[in-house]
Amino acid sequence: MRDALDLATKRAPGLVARFGGHAYAAGLTISEAELPRFAAIFEAIAREQLTSVDLARTLDSDGSLEPGELGIELASTLRAQVWGQGFPAPLFDDVFSVLGQRIVGGNHSKLALARGAERFDAILFRHVDPLPPSIRAAYRPDVNEWRGEASLQLVIEHWQQA
Repeated sequence: MRDALDLATKRAPGLVARFGGHAYAAGLTISEAELPRFAAIFEAIAREQLTSVDLARTLDSDGSLEPGELGIELASTLRAQVWGQGFPAPLFDDVFSVLGQRIVGGNHSKLALARGAERFDAILFRHVDPLPPSIRAAYRPDVNEWRGEASLQLVIEHWQQA
């Protein structure tokens, strides 16, 4: 991102008042009037620099967890680690039955899921439409702390009908 902004400022001196950042995040100051011009230049740079592989949507999973592995202990251990650029937190995937769904916070879904005999609470952010009875979900285990109690909660990152 930063290099693309640098190239934009070189192609159109004075367009950007100031900018900074790194490869994966950046910020800039620009006048509102110059936004259309900047957008055109930045899009041209993106088209030159990015390949179809760069633009392909992919989801990497660490796979499925065995029955009994998915618990609050695992969620607590994962939560205590440091994850970041180039070292993402583990993301697992499994097929679940959707036992229940209710809207919380206005635009999120609180889910009751089952995988065989196991039952799980889950949250799906920014989604309120009803889910099908069976989903394949990419999720990360997390610890939900509510009223002094800690419990396992799956944070659904992506889902599709199973």
